[in-house]
Amino acid sequence: MVAAVLVPIAIVTVLIRAVPFGVRRSLGSSPLVDFLGVTMPVGVMTVLVIYTLAGSAGSVAGLAPALIAGAGTVGVHLWLRRPAVSILGGTVLYVILANWVF
Repeated sequence: MVAAVLVPIAIVTVLIRAVPFGVRRSLGSSPLVDFLGVTMPVGVMTVLVIYTLAGSAGSVAGLAPALIAGAGTVGVHLWLRRPAVSILGGTVLYVILANWVF
């Protein structure tokens, strides 16, 4: 009974994850794909920042670490220009502030 549910779920999951690779070849160098490749990362990060700040806006103890870590992330990114280092640094700063400072 469980396999009757899990097998179709697994098949659909694999197909959904494989579709973008097949579609990318057929689109080639589409202007729409190029545009989305430039604008989507900024849009996704903006939505994540707004969601995080809105979720922690209930108290100063929740909002302060988020704002400080956000500023730290921006600072590290402007300094080093390495997104992975910026995101990791901001995450570590937030965890430290949220758990041990505020």
